[in-house]
Formats: sequence, structure tokens, C-alpha cells
Amino acid sequence: MAAKVVVFDFGGVLIDWNPDYLYRKLIADEFERRRFLTEVCSMDWVVQQDGGQPIDKGTGELVARFPEHEALIRAFYARWHEMIGGVIAEGAALVEKLEAAGVPLFGLTNWSAETFPWAWERFDVLRRFRDIVVSGHVKLVKPDPAIYAEMFSRIERHLPGVAPNEIVFIDDNIKNARAATSLGWQGVHHTSAATTEARLRELGVAVGT
Repeated sequence: MAAKVVVFDFGGVLIDWNPDYLYRKLIADEFERRRFLTEVCSMDWVVQQDGGQPIDKGTGELVARFPEHEALIRAFYARWHEMIGGVIAEGAALVEKLEAAGVPLFGLTNWSAETFPWAWERFDVLRRFRDIVVSGHVKLVKPDPAIYAEMFSRIERHLPGVAPNEIVFIDDNIKNARAATSLGWQGVHHTSAATTEARLRELGVAVGT
């Protein structure tokens, strides 16, 4: 059965998000910067806000743990927009090809409900999808199977009778792609738009020229 629905992750696929863009300005030493982003403002901490924890609460708790880094911690969300490099052109072009071919498109992203509106207002590519599950809104995060179930229920409303193996999920995080595969979807680990497009064609997705 050919795949006929494509679900996109956003960060790293369509939107260039990288904390280094901000913290290179704040921590000159690369080793210290890596240590800070690994041990203090870690991805595990970021995922808490992506999962619905209020930014003020998450920031306050982290400052209490690392008071010596208070200014750097508070900068994370106060200057969050400086971590955004913009739209990834190749990813946006793939969205356009799929849209032109009539492929139903959906979004599934780990993103704080408090920061997502900033991107939504600025990047038109995010408004090309029939529906989007934002982790901060539903208080679930990838790779929790429950967030995929929420996405599936949204897709089913638009496309009654859709089968899991007709859905392709594209994510730059291999764990998230594998989680989709484990649920019967076609998980694609995104490393470049070209390789993802080739994989979509292998799966029978109609990709325009």
C-alpha cells in the first residue's frame, strides 16, 4: 500500500533552530558553551517546556539549581528568537512539491506553546498544513506514543479510514522517527531534503517536480 499522508516535524526539518546561535554570543569558549547546554540548559530541560510546563516555572526551577548561571539561564527564553536561523529552504521546497501534488500534509512538533506563536506569525510554511499537533498545547512530547495517537486522530478526522502505514512521518530525531515506525507508520529519519524526498518516492508518495 503506497503512503499518501505526510507528517512533518518542524525544528531541524523546516525551521532552523539551534541554541548555539544565541549562546555563541554569550559564552565564547566552545567547551564551556557545550557544557552549559548539556548540563544546565539541557534538552531534557527544554522538553519539559515543550511538554507544557510554563516557561517561568521551568526557568525559576533551573535558576534555583544553578544560581551562578542565572543570567545565562534567563536568556534562554528571553532571547529565544535569537536561536532561530529562519526557514530551511530545502525543507520548505519539499512542502511545496508535496502540496502541489495534492498530498495531505500535517505537522507534529515538540515546541513550547509559549514560543510557537512567534514562529507561526513569521514563517508562512507553518501554515501549509491541514492540522498541527504542538506538544506544548497537548502536554505530550515525542516519542511518547500518546502524541502520535493524538496526531492520528486528527488525521483521521480529515481522512476517515486512513491506515497507519499510509502515513509518513519525517523527523530529524531518529528516536522520534523510530517511534512512528513502531506504531506502524513509515518513519523517516531526516538528514537532508534530498534523501527524504528520495525516500518519499520509494514509499509511493506523489511528489511534484
